[in-house]
Amino acid sequence: MGGTDRLIRILAAGILGYLYFSGIVTGTTGLILAIVGGVFILTSLVGFCPLYTIFGLNTCPTKKV
Repeated sequence: MGGTDRLIRILAAGILGYLYFSGIVTGTTGLILAIVGGVFILTSLVGFCPLYTIFGLNTCPTKKV
């Protein structure tokens, strides 16, 4: 996972967390958004997204030799 992808995920998780914890989005929708935000944080910290493997995506820049 590339650095830009990680940054976007962390920002999105922050927005989703804000929406949930400030009470703007509540109920089941809010809980789902909070869980998605948690997954975004986790995948950003680990640097691996299982869905990228399934769909064959790669956002990590290749090293020039």
